Amino acid sequence: MHRPGPLPRHNAGMDAERTTTTAPDADRMYQQTADGWERVDPASSDAAARSEARWVIAADLPSLVEAARAHGLAEATHVLLAQRVERLGTAGHHLSAFAHVDRSRAGDLLMSIPTAWYDEDTRDVHTGAVTFVITDHLILTAETGDAQVLSSACERLMDRVPTPDTGVREVVAALLLTLLAQAAEVELGLSEAVSQTEALVFSQHHEDPVERIYDLKREIAEARHAVNPILSLLPELESQSDDQDEAHQLWSWLGRVQAGADRLDRHLDGQDHLLGDMLSAHLSQVSVQQNEDMRKISAWAAMIAVPTLVVGVYGMNFQHMPELTWVFGYPLALVFMSTVCAVLYRAFRRSGWL
Repeated sequence: MHRPGPLPRHNAGMDAERTTTTAPDADRMYQQTADGWERVDPASSDAAARSEARWVIAADLPSLVEAARAHGLAEATHVLLAQRVERLGTAGHHLSAFAHVDRSRAGDLLMSIPTAWYDEDTRDVHTGAVTFVITDHLILTAETGDAQVLSSACERLMDRVPTPDTGVREVVAALLLTLLAQAAEVELGLSEAVSQTEALVFSQHHEDPVERIYDLKREIAEARHAVNPILSLLPELESQSDDQDEAHQLWSWLGRVQAGADRLDRHLDGQDHLLGDMLSAHLSQVSVQQNEDMRKISAWAAMIAVPTLVVGVYGMNFQHMPELTWVFGYPLALVFMSTVCAVLYRAFRRSGWL
């Protein structure tokens, strides 16, 4: 199986060169400048007062609520975010059920998007979620799970990788494109697992592939649950800008995200159908094997029936039975039984039953 490359991780050494060191579990803040995105001190009031776009990465979901209050978000947004975080906290591993888009009365946008990563060793798709709040000049984000989407998107911006749009929407674009890239890695890993399962189904190994097929179908369904919510975000994002030029720029990369998500969903759907065909083929193979076994059993039963019948007749021990006192009766009976069995064996061999 192809081993998907490791998901991009946050480069601590690169970060240390660009800014001061902070604790690993502390909130991180980035600000857009003329030279691109740079990390700044979250405690700096001067940085927070600037009008440039800012991106805050909270250490966890509770810290996201605290960051919303610290950065002066409207009370309506803060309450809605607290409710969202509470629901996500009780969701456990069923985070995909909470892939929602909400807009507070203050006009701020709240989103939760499932994330996914693939474990090749166990053939499992693991899910998490990214939650973020979007305002005009600020985006707050937090992540659950080990997909490292925020760190990957951060590296994309810090390394000056070309990313469409500007300001806060540039961060959103980096996040969605990172989610799409990691979903593609998941699809690639599942595709390799499906190929291996197909080889197992049509091989001569005695391992039963039914359990593996059902496991992969479940993992594909989980992967699709992580990809499909991306499409539900696009209409809300498209309505973020009233300016015609900005709306055109926004839709240009949203269309790219939508096309990529649609393509991944089609690939996953195709793999799911292929697994269904494999299951049908395997059940057909089992049925054919059972029929072949039944033919063999029937052929041997027919050959055994002949000597059984002859022995049964001569074992009735009646006083007046022909050939009982004949010298050649016993050898003749053996020759007769052997000849009939040989004829039946040849007939069954020629018909393919043996």
